[in-house]
Amino acid sequence: MGMSSDHLPPAGGPASSTDDSSAPGVLYRNGHVYSPGDPTADALLVRGGTIAWLGETGDAPAADRVVDLNGALVTPAFVDAHMHTTSTGVTMLGLDLSGTGSADEVLRRVADFAAGMPGDAVVIGHGWDESGWSVRQPPTAVELDRAVGGRRAYLSQASVHSAVVSTPLLVQADQSLAGWNGEGWLRRDAHHAVREVAMGSLTVAQRREAQSVALRHAASLGIAAVHECGGPGTSSEDDFTSVLACSGQGLPEVYGYWGELGAAAKARELGAVGAGGDLYADGALGSQTAHLRVPYLDADTSGHGYLSAEQVARHLVDCTRLGVQGGFHAIGDKAIATVMAGFGLAAAEVGMDAIRDARHRIEHVEIVDKQLIAGLVSFGVVASMQPAFDRLWGGEHGMYAQRLGVTRSMGANPIAALAGVGVTLAFGSDSPVTPLDPWGTVRAAMTHHNPVYRVGIRTAFAAHTRGGWRAVCRDDEGVLAPGAPATFAVWDVEAVADGLPVLLGAGAEDPVPALPVCRRTVLRGEVIFDSEQA
Repeated sequence: MGMSSDHLPPAGGPASSTDDSSAPGVLYRNGHVYSPGDPTADALLVRGGTIAWLGETGDAPAADRVVDLNGALVTPAFVDAHMHTTSTGVTMLGLDLSGTGSADEVLRRVADFAAGMPGDAVVIGHGWDESGWSVRQPPTAVELDRAVGGRRAYLSQASVHSAVVSTPLLVQADQSLAGWNGEGWLRRDAHHAVREVAMGSLTVAQRREAQSVALRHAASLGIAAVHECGGPGTSSEDDFTSVLACSGQGLPEVYGYWGELGAAAKARELGAVGAGGDLYADGALGSQTAHLRVPYLDADTSGHGYLSAEQVARHLVDCTRLGVQGGFHAIGDKAIATVMAGFGLAAAEVGMDAIRDARHRIEHVEIVDKQLIAGLVSFGVVASMQPAFDRLWGGEHGMYAQRLGVTRSMGANPIAALAGVGVTLAFGSDSPVTPLDPWGTVRAAMTHHNPVYRVGIRTAFAAHTRGGWRAVCRDDEGVLAPGAPATFAVWDVEAVADGLPVLLGAGAEDPVPALPVCRRTVLRGEVIFDSEQA
């Protein structure tokens, strides 16, 4: 049953005024409100951009407008702590290759998509993953040439750290670049070079449409804020600043991280909150470029480290002194160890307290041992993690087991080990690497392939809500309480237990409940998504 209301504030309406005391009050009542400070609450009053009151419906104060929740659940809205907005929108609007079962299927989809496109167009696709194919080889450049009729084509692997490209793009990458391959599967610097060309082919209108589509989709899933990760090799400055310009314009807020070494001042000039995110210390497991202490099981390599401890330290010192949050992309244990060594050097120069207060972060943090986890604690590092990585590729039979062997695969993404010692967790999707799916992310953290690394729903939910706000140093956000920002989502749920949706069956043989469906997303009192107006 939908919500009933009288004169609802419109989706995409004007932002609330700074002084909320005179703003009209909107009362949401007769639902379930997740507020650990008031477990029996079933109503809340929003005035302007602030929660003015929270409690039981029978005690609710008078309001200018009333929304009957009809039993719906109200929770803090989600934050996606690692996203690539333009790429997400391009994938949604274009060629999604996730789920393809072979190189031949990729070529068929590409040929169908390219048919009728202008000859000078760039065919952009994403999501193929050869690890599940019977023949684990992607198409070659020559095969891709035939499928796209000689056009330029860029097809990123699921990890977005490698791609297969057609010959017209292949020849635009200098053969001396690391990762160049004449068959067309490019990694490392060669991949970064052709990605810049492919994404740079988008017109301003195409880029804006992709960004709007991606952010509207996020809002429809109860996401009120995203952390946009850009930088050289990932996105252009124009793309990055245009995503930031979308922030709060009837859409989720956008907090930007510019991943360029030694560019703390530049990040601030671009409007970013941090000089980090996708500042690469290594690559990805799917592309066999994450930097490991022990070589890959299925390739004669240990991956690649892109930074030294001294470079890490200098970047952190610059960020700390400028008051800009720093950070790095680090997946493999060798890369994370290098970053931790850099933290140690930086702390020796500017002091441990300054490093901890800066709340620097590391993205992904997939392969770590106890010593590395202890380093995260010591330096106050935020761990930006993606539980869907384990859901999609972990366990005894997934891609990680192919790359690493079962023991290392089952030890990857040790969420509970980090949560248990107090590391601040901020969950995200890395979309389009994995889809925007916040409740699916929460469930993935609860059902890690290794039971030792599972967390409960409260921990997982907090990491995907309040953790994302803490990661951008906004500690008053992500909780429903009087005086807090009115940023929340309204959900249709099958069942509620201890204030949150039931996401798992009672027993192993019981059916898995459907994920909650978003009715409405509210950002500081402004409705940015309403299912009845969608």
